[in-house]
Amino acid sequence: MAKVHPLPIVEVAEYVTSKRESFTIWMKSLVMQGNGCTVFNENGEIAYRIDNYDNRGSNEVYLMDLRGKVLFTILRKVWLFGGWKGYRGDNGDKLNKERPRFQVSKKGQITLLSSSSNAETSCYKLEAGKSAFKIVDCSRGDVVAEARRKQSSNSGVLLGDDVLTLVVEPQVDHSFIMALVTVYGLMRHRL
Repeated sequence: MAKVHPLPIVEVAEYVTSKRESFTIWMKSLVMQGNGCTVFNENGEIAYRIDNYDNRGSNEVYLMDLRGKVLFTILRKVWLFGGWKGYRGDNGDKLNKERPRFQVSKKGQITLLSSSSNAETSCYKLEAGKSAFKIVDCSRGDVVAEARRKQSSNSGVLLGDDVLTLVVEPQVDHSFIMALVTVYGLMRHRL
């Protein structure tokens, strides 16, 4: 009699590849009556998801992988200048609010912070339009990720404004880019 063994789950420590990657973002949650978005990879498999069971525009949102592992916790700052802070993972009530991984101002200025201290390590700019956006590395001026409305592959017809194509350049952390997509959705009141 043959034995059935499940395939091992391969954990990816960093979500970085050596080639350009394309994703499809559907600004809808797969959970009924939930707010959020679902991200599909080039093979049509779910790669990331944001399920916001609370009200739209919540002050706390989680970016998860397919299996529900929290990759980033995003908190909205509502004091003086406003904006968002992103924390790697989720430690429940023990989230270290002293060490954000990144912060985004209301104007789209992204500061990537070092994991060992709050020393600034990189600066990015979120350039957003009505239904498209780019993430630009401020120091080099290079576009590291770009999203625009998705077109059907057969006829080139634009799909709804809640379906985007995201292209991420090589050697860029996809989970970080997806966290910024989450902030974009929060800025546009879509999550």
